[in-house]
Amino acid sequence: MGKGESNKVVFKPYAPDQLTFLPYSLEELVPQGHPARVVQQVIDQVDTKPINRKYKGGGASSYHPRLLLKVLVYGYLTNVYSSRKLEEQVKQNVHFMWLCGMAKPDHNTINRFRNEKLSGILKEIFSQIVLLLAEQGIVSLKEAVFTDGTKIESVANKYTFVWGKSIKNNKEKIKTQLDELWKYAQGVAAEELKDIAPLEYEQISPEKVKQAIAKINAVLEDKADVSPKVRQKLNYAKKNWPENLARYEEQEKLLAGRNSYSKTDTDATFMRMKEDHMLNGQLKPGYNFQISTQDQFILNYSLHQTTNDYQTLSSHIDGYEALYQQKPKAIVADAGYGSDENYSLLKAKGIEAYIKYNTFDKEQKEGIKAFSNDTLYYNEQDNCLICPIGQQMRHIGDGQRVTATGYVQLISRYQAQNCQGCPMRGVCYQGQGNRIAELNHSLRKHKQETRERLNTEQGIKYRKQRPVDVEPVFGQIKHNHGFRRFFLKGLTKTEVEIGLLSIAHNLRKWKA
Repeated sequence: MGKGESNKVVFKPYAPDQLTFLPYSLEELVPQGHPARVVQQVIDQVDTKPINRKYKGGGASSYHPRLLLKVLVYGYLTNVYSSRKLEEQVKQNVHFMWLCGMAKPDHNTINRFRNEKLSGILKEIFSQIVLLLAEQGIVSLKEAVFTDGTKIESVANKYTFVWGKSIKNNKEKIKTQLDELWKYAQGVAAEELKDIAPLEYEQISPEKVKQAIAKINAVLEDKADVSPKVRQKLNYAKKNWPENLARYEEQEKLLAGRNSYSKTDTDATFMRMKEDHMLNGQLKPGYNFQISTQDQFILNYSLHQTTNDYQTLSSHIDGYEALYQQKPKAIVADAGYGSDENYSLLKAKGIEAYIKYNTFDKEQKEGIKAFSNDTLYYNEQDNCLICPIGQQMRHIGDGQRVTATGYVQLISRYQAQNCQGCPMRGVCYQGQGNRIAELNHSLRKHKQETRERLNTEQGIKYRKQRPVDVEPVFGQIKHNHGFRRFFLKGLTKTEVEIGLLSIAHNLRKWKA
């Protein structure tokens, strides 16, 4: 062979217009161990009867729910979340074509199935998959779970907000201005009003405002010396206030105890997002996504409209029990869940609480702050506290505090007898009079038990494991797979989306 021939470039045969003698089989194009095969294998084992019951029957034939479920799960597994993009994939992508058996559901069919057929049902499907994991010994439903939450932005417009505080202020303004008009009317027509009962109402309503304005109008109607500004204000009030109050009442119903909602997604609450592109912690409409994991598999998920994690734990655990008819051995979570209510709840359910309280980490580094209420010794027999110099602080009464969830806390108050001239007053107490300390004895006991539990060998192990078990799941979903914002509106539909996300995450992890 000559020198020139050894350097000759050789290309593989290529004939774009030449077809193979026999067409390729899709089975040959999907390698063993591919995620599509995992989805196929797992979904084929799922009982779809809960979904089947949502079909009415009659009319044209429908795509099998198992087929559409595979399309959605594999779509969320491969970061394809839009129904229109899923329609493209089932026509172009070999793996989707293989899963569908060459069926081609359109985007309307896919979207209706996701919104209507999976609503209220998907969690049953999710639990079946977790039970398959448990059967294979990959996870255990009786062991400890690691719980955490993250905020995911709603698809709603972030500038269409309604604030509960603003509604309250506007109602107070109307009440104040109505009182001013009534007092003005009394000053102008005292004789005519002496037999008319004054305005009395604890809460104003559209009907009460109409009646009050009608009374004031009737009195001032034939008075020549009434200020034009007052007549103008009365006309404005008659035209606008009842309508505004009716709107405020509707908005308060939508708020349902929340501090805000979005006009374009009334189920979404404004929350502070860590992933804000402006890096200023901007408030955006969103939902609180809670999960419980084990070895980075999601065992339970829930979606909430509240911004605080501690308010979500009760319903989250109830969801776990409803899915599996059993409770986890322990709950491991960060200080966002540490509250008297949650400690009491877990104790009543027989679940070990490895949950930090808000000052736990600081205490581990610096110790309990000197002269704080927590350092004062409590004499249970005499129901008194012992101050830093050994004198009794007598019990002076009890009170109650009610949390946002309706949980009632009993607060006991203790007062020192003589702080005047005490050598430790400067560092112990700097207020006027004798020091008064307030204690929640239930929380005090829970914190003492939690402190001891977290510092056991098992507690230290759980504390180290928690950040590497549950937090990477959020990193996978939000960063690696780009799901930082919901595609659907409303709590019901977004619950379906997090269900699909959770199933997809577990199958992705299962395959890995």
